[in-house]
Amino acid sequence: MGLFGVYTYKNTKGKTYYLHKTIGKNDTPLYFFSKSPRNAIDLPSGKTVIENKQTGLPLLKGLKINPKK
Repeated sequence: MGLFGVYTYKNTKGKTYYLHKTIGKNDTPLYFFSKSPRNAIDLPSGKTVIENKQTGLPLLKGLKINPKK
Protein backbone atom coordinates (compact mmCIF):
# COMPACT_ATOMS: atom_id res chain seq x y z
CA MET A 1 0.00 0.00 0.00
CA GLY A 2 1.35 3.42 -0.91
CA LEU A 3 1.74 6.49 1.26
CA PHE A 4 -1.77 7.67 0.45
CA GLY A 5 -3.46 4.26 0.40
CA VAL A 6 -4.94 2.65 -2.67
CA TYR A 7 -6.04 4.26 -5.91
CA THR A 8 -9.70 3.80 -6.81
CA TYR A 9 -11.46 4.88 -9.98
CA LYS A 10 -15.22 5.14 -10.37
CA ASN A 11 -16.21 5.03 -14.04
CA THR A 12 -19.17 6.73 -15.72
CA LYS A 13 -21.23 3.54 -15.27
CA GLY A 14 -20.75 3.73 -11.49
CA LYS A 15 -18.40 0.75 -11.11
CA THR A 16 -15.34 1.06 -8.88
CA TYR A 17 -11.94 -0.26 -9.97
CA TYR A 18 -8.68 -0.61 -8.02
CA LEU A 19 -5.15 -0.23 -9.41
CA HIS A 20 -2.78 -3.21 -9.19
CA LYS A 21 0.81 -3.92 -10.23
CA THR A 22 2.60 -7.07 -11.32
CA ILE A 23 6.05 -7.72 -12.75
CA GLY A 24 6.36 -8.86 -16.36
CA LYS A 25 9.26 -10.05 -18.46
CA ASN A 26 12.60 -8.36 -17.85
CA ASP A 27 11.27 -6.99 -14.53
CA THR A 28 8.95 -4.59 -16.35
CA PRO A 29 6.12 -3.26 -14.14
CA LEU A 30 2.65 -3.98 -15.51
CA TYR A 31 -0.33 -2.04 -14.17
CA PHE A 32 -3.95 -3.13 -14.39
CA PHE A 33 -7.35 -2.36 -12.88
CA SER A 34 -9.51 -4.87 -11.04
CA LYS A 35 -12.79 -4.83 -9.12
CA SER A 36 -11.00 -6.46 -6.16
CA PRO A 37 -9.38 -4.12 -3.59
CA ARG A 38 -6.99 -6.85 -2.40
CA ASN A 39 -3.31 -5.84 -2.85
CA ALA A 40 -4.26 -2.58 -4.60
CA ILE A 41 -1.63 0.16 -4.91
CA ASP A 42 -1.47 3.93 -5.09
CA LEU A 43 -1.20 5.77 -8.43
CA PRO A 44 2.46 5.87 -9.55
CA SER A 45 4.02 9.26 -10.22
CA GLY A 46 4.04 10.30 -13.86
CA LYS A 47 0.87 8.32 -14.65
CA THR A 48 -2.70 9.39 -15.29
CA VAL A 49 -5.97 7.49 -15.73
CA ILE A 50 -8.28 7.69 -18.71
CA GLU A 51 -11.50 5.81 -19.42
CA ASN A 52 -12.33 3.82 -22.55
CA LYS A 53 -15.49 5.55 -23.79
CA GLN A 54 -17.02 2.37 -25.24
CA THR A 55 -16.39 -0.10 -22.41
CA GLY A 56 -15.99 2.19 -19.41
CA LEU A 57 -12.76 0.43 -18.40
CA PRO A 58 -10.02 2.60 -16.87
CA LEU A 59 -6.59 2.68 -18.50
CA LEU A 60 -3.29 3.90 -17.08
CA LYS A 61 -1.28 6.29 -19.27
CA GLY A 62 2.09 7.92 -18.87
CA LEU A 63 2.19 11.69 -18.92
CA LYS A 64 3.75 13.08 -22.08
CA ILE A 65 6.71 15.38 -21.75
CA ASN A 66 7.29 17.84 -24.56
CA PRO A 67 10.61 17.02 -26.23
CA LYS A 68 13.06 19.84 -26.78
CA LYS A 69 13.24 21.07 -30.37
